[in-house]
Amino acid sequence: MSGTKPRLRGKNWLRLKGKIMSLTVAGTDYVQMPVGTTGQRPTTPAAGMTRYNSTTTQLEYYNGTAWVVASAYYPISYLVVAGGGGAQTGGGGAGGLFTNSLTVSRFTTYTVTVGGGGTGSNPAIAPTSGSNSVLSGSDITTITSVGGGKGGASDVVGSRNGAVGGSGGGGAGDSTGPAGSAGTFGQGYAGGNTASTSSPFPASGGGGYTAVGGVGTGSTGGAGGAGVANSITGSSVNYGGGGGGGVLRSGGTAGAGGTGGGGAGSNNGNGTAGTANTGGGGGGFGIDTSGTNFGGNGGSGVVILSMPTIYYSGTTTGSPTVTTSGANTILKFTASGSYTA
Repeated sequence: MSGTKPRLRGKNWLRLKGKIMSLTVAGTDYVQMPVGTTGQRPTTPAAGMTRYNSTTTQLEYYNGTAWVVASAYYPISYLVVAGGGGAQTGGGGAGGLFTNSLTVSRFTTYTVTVGGGGTGSNPAIAPTSGSNSVLSGSDITTITSVGGGKGGASDVVGSRNGAVGGSGGGGAGDSTGPAGSAGTFGQGYAGGNTASTSSPFPASGGGGYTAVGGVGTGSTGGAGGAGVANSITGSSVNYGGGGGGGVLRSGGTAGAGGTGGGGAGSNNGNGTAGTANTGGGGGGFGIDTSGTNFGGNGGSGVVILSMPTIYYSGTTTGSPTVTTSGANTILKFTASGSYTA
């Protein structure tokens, strides 16, 4: 039929790979796509192929990598955890945490920022708080989880009180009875106040997502506040534990780290760092006569997105870990990046 104009008799015509093909138009206002099950998809698909999947009851197209649903919007679940606070003798507060779901728009790019953990310190250096983690996009309300507050410092450098954060830092081991600081509403709890003002000067624990930091009293450092279990990855993982308080002089017992990655305090050495990608606070150091012992660093944050695999576009930056669980695809960002829906 090359060079011949076809007549239109109840059908429209189109040219496909050099051939003129008919496209049936039933009634007045629709075109019927090919219909088939998931198992009947083309064995060697090409980008742009479009069909109605009778298994999923969704219109789908092949994007060059995978079959995706041709929908303008779809749901995503998220977990956004900020970096935990660094410790000195007071335990670091856990990074703030938000988890929920939202609706995203096809072809829109969503930016992910993963907060780092704060730095632990010795008496000559002030510790630092954790950094915020953020999920943002042009059509959603920006989600910002606040970095965990640094632990209190038992010397002239840095405040003896813990710092405000997603969860607050614990008070230092000190004769003045330092206070823990507040967490951020909806993201975490306060660090513990220090009750003991005499040797061995136990410090208090940093706050966690579900509980305040323990109080340093008698000869025992306060435990870090507990975090929370979350199964967005398909298995239960604890996030947002506060760091345990250290003990400044000999003869005491350090505080345990909070469940959810909080580092344990020490009664004779360096504090334990918060667990990476949990937002756990760092644990406080113990017995420092030479100025060489350090509180633990806060654990880094994480951003996790979960969506039905039939919607997953496959377009990311920042090299997230991509896994599947049941019918969902999960993106775990341990460094900043983006996802284009």
